[in-house]
Amino acid sequence: MAETSETRYRVGGMDCAACASKIDAAVRRVAGVADVSVSVMAGTMTVRHDGSSDLKAIEKKVTGLGYSVSPFAGSAAPAHERGSHDHHDHDHGDHEGHDHASHDHDHAGHDHDHAAHGETEIEGLHGHDHTPMTGPWWQSRKGRLTILSGAALVAAYAIGHLVPAIASYAFIIAMLIGLVPIARRAVMAALSGTPFSIEMLMTIAAVGAVIINAGEEAATVVFLFLVGELLEGVAAGKARESIQSLTALVPKNALLEDNGQTREVPAENLTVGAIIMVRPGDRISADGIIVSGESAIDEAPVTGESTPVRKGVDAIVFAGTVNGDAVLRVRVTAAAADNTIARVVKLVEEAQESKAPTERFIDRFSRYYTPGVVVVAALVAVVPPLLFGGSWSEWVYKGLAILLIGCPCALVISTPAAIAASLSAGARRGLLMKGGAVLETLGKVTMVAFDKTGTLTEGKPQVTDIVSFGLSEAQVLSRAAVLEQGSSHPLALAILNRAKADGVPVPPAFELEALPGKGVSGKVGGETLDLLSPSAARERGALDGDKDARITVLNDEGKSVSVLLVNGVAVGLIAMRDEPREDAKTGLSTLKSAGVKTMMLTGDNKRTAAAVAGMLGIDWRGEMMPEDKQRVVGELKRQGFIVAKVGDGINDAPALAAADIGIAMGGGTDVALETADAAVLHGRVGDVARMIELSKRTMRNILQNISIALGLKAVFLVTTIAGITGLWPAILADTGATVLVTINALRLLQVKG
Repeated sequence: MAETSETRYRVGGMDCAACASKIDAAVRRVAGVADVSVSVMAGTMTVRHDGSSDLKAIEKKVTGLGYSVSPFAGSAAPAHERGSHDHHDHDHGDHEGHDHASHDHDHAGHDHDHAAHGETEIEGLHGHDHTPMTGPWWQSRKGRLTILSGAALVAAYAIGHLVPAIASYAFIIAMLIGLVPIARRAVMAALSGTPFSIEMLMTIAAVGAVIINAGEEAATVVFLFLVGELLEGVAAGKARESIQSLTALVPKNALLEDNGQTREVPAENLTVGAIIMVRPGDRISADGIIVSGESAIDEAPVTGESTPVRKGVDAIVFAGTVNGDAVLRVRVTAAAADNTIARVVKLVEEAQESKAPTERFIDRFSRYYTPGVVVVAALVAVVPPLLFGGSWSEWVYKGLAILLIGCPCALVISTPAAIAASLSAGARRGLLMKGGAVLETLGKVTMVAFDKTGTLTEGKPQVTDIVSFGLSEAQVLSRAAVLEQGSSHPLALAILNRAKADGVPVPPAFELEALPGKGVSGKVGGETLDLLSPSAARERGALDGDKDARITVLNDEGKSVSVLLVNGVAVGLIAMRDEPREDAKTGLSTLKSAGVKTMMLTGDNKRTAAAVAGMLGIDWRGEMMPEDKQRVVGELKRQGFIVAKVGDGINDAPALAAADIGIAMGGGTDVALETADAAVLHGRVGDVARMIELSKRTMRNILQNISIALGLKAVFLVTTIAGITGLWPAILADTGATVLVTINALRLLQVKG
């Protein structure tokens, strides 16, 4: 098999799905190209090819259609060399984004040339916003062409009033100013495989109108068409900015520690392992781990988490979050192109390139719909005059109006615009979904299966009970902590954290010794201390019936118990359990109220599972190996449930893959982001319900969009044939529908939650 390479491009000037399908059709015709995916909303194109393709020919095809194109730096790596295709683009996917953001601020006025190398030969080809819509609209090429066309139209009206004899010529000239670039694009599109483009319909209608002596209307229609395209460009730019603005959260500069001195360096030059200083109130400039300091960190910009989180040494921090009240020193763990925000932006951009089932259906529908419209328009123009003696000019005029009404723009963009807005809105709240298909399926989920540890629970045990026999609770805790010093076992950490929280003294111990499978022993101030498992304490004869009964009660509550012995006598019990997350109960009840069933799958013993499930009010299955979880997910699917599996992504990979939707939970572990279909960056249980709600809202929005697009067309089709409306209301109906649909989709960006 020939090796395939993948090259990613930024494409400037796409603002509706018709643009994407023209580019797709043209690039697929280049020899050696295996697959093309184009995202209007992200402004990107990914081409998979066998290495024999002439990349310059691909760029020429795209610039020939009137778009700007520039490859992401170094993006043509053979697929087999790249390892996971996820990492391969990090480096460029983001700098472009940074660029975007900085252009916006620094020189919004410049007409963007960061992709202009391919545009020089075809200067006039630009009706369809052929530069990214940053900066004021009137400085884009599309804006200038629209203004020029409008001015020519006004001039033609003035001339027509003053010298009526040459009015018709003035309107023809005004029309040509706008139509020539449109017609050139129509021809290029037809040559590269898209004969029925909106530009072609527009050109036929305008030329036809001139032939039947409706020059004034032809000029007006061309001008309105350009205005509509300009509005589409502005709306598409808004949707694109919403996700790109995430990259603007990362500060441009960082304070790097270098031989005891701090100096300011560009954030993108930071290397993994560097130590940076973050002052109170500053945004953190890289993903990293705190080396010294403790502070409240506001993560709202990245995860939408409203209350600041207290973080100390060894805690993980994200680029773009805001340091609250103390100086922190942070060791950088990811280069700028690999930080959380860069990966989120990249995941969202890739997600927008993958189509949802509804979107694929509409693409297929429009492939037959547009030629169908051309046939209907031709019949309307020709049949009544030929067979029923109708007036040629009247029916040809109606046929031309139908051509314009038939443009599928609004219909084709109805789905991708809503999906792009939702993916962006989700990403800004820490809800990542990999593509439209995932977003569409989420709304249909009827059963959510949760992993227990680290998903429904905190993932680390906490001391729940201290039972003392003869000593105070503080004395029991203090002695237990003495023995656990220096251990990194989760149960030991639970005891040490509790001792620190309660402020009990922890004196140094002597002759500390681990007793494998039993516990630890040591000496402090003349006492011999042992912290043992209940079975090891029984062996020593340290437990009587009363103490054993206490241990059984604690075990039945799903708690692990350690027994503290002083000089061979049991003086206390310490019980620990991995407690449910604060938001687990409310998150699960939100799902239930939305009519979604829930279940907990855990590898833990049945007593612990039953105890946690009892606190949360959820069905459960315990003592499960990863393959058992996978089997249960399969059984649920066979029972007719649409299953989402939520886990922290490492031991859950088989079950995540088996479910209809796999959702990775928690700090966005790499494995989770790559194996799952969706990820919840905060690790809040309630976010699963939010994701499902966002999906349902999106599907409603798509239905509204399709109704607006087809409804307006139907109304104008009837009024045109009845002779009530003419050419220019027809074009208004088309661009108006497109703009309405885009604005409706952008409402999804405002999702609060």
